[in-house]
Amino acid sequence: MLERKLKNHHIILASGSPRRQDFFKNLGLDFEIRLKPVKEESPKRLTHFEISNYLAQLKALPFKDELQLNDILITSDTIVWHNNTALGKPRDAKEAFNMLKSLSGNTHEVITSVCFTTPTFEKTLHDIAKVTFKALTNEEINYYIETYKPFDKAGAYGIQEWIGQIGVTKLEGSYFTVMGLPVHLVYKTLTAIADL
Repeated sequence: MLERKLKNHHIILASGSPRRQDFFKNLGLDFEIRLKPVKEESPKRLTHFEISNYLAQLKALPFKDELQLNDILITSDTIVWHNNTALGKPRDAKEAFNMLKSLSGNTHEVITSVCFTTPTFEKTLHDIAKVTFKALTNEEINYYIETYKPFDKAGAYGIQEWIGQIGVTKLEGSYFTVMGLPVHLVYKTLTAIADL
């Protein structure tokens, strides 16, 4: 349905995430994957969804001069927000362990922002989900890190993986937002763009 509406547009997904790429395939969309390196750092003054919004917009910057009239560039960023701190991707096993230990037995927020950029406008939106973990044992945390190596994931975990299956006791909000893309909002926004 959406692919018919967007037949005159060219969608560029600037993400190396296989999960985000699968979401776009499942929406039935034709899209191009185009990647450019970006140093993912946000100003210290930013907090909460301001961080993920900023990073999603930052990822769009290198593409702006090359967008054609019918292009829709989509960039996104996900952070885990816990104890007034943004948890990004862990640098190593020790950092991953510390992140998961802090999430153990607690509720945190997962915030995913998506930036839609064309030659004539830019729109950024975000979605927030709340995730509660059971108390994880050190053995469970170490097993997960050694087996799944979650170094490409904000907060050091993927909800769709083993640790989500055995550890998540409550979810408020979109499961897909936690996975890295609020698909319902992407669909709604692309539909609105197609109807312009």
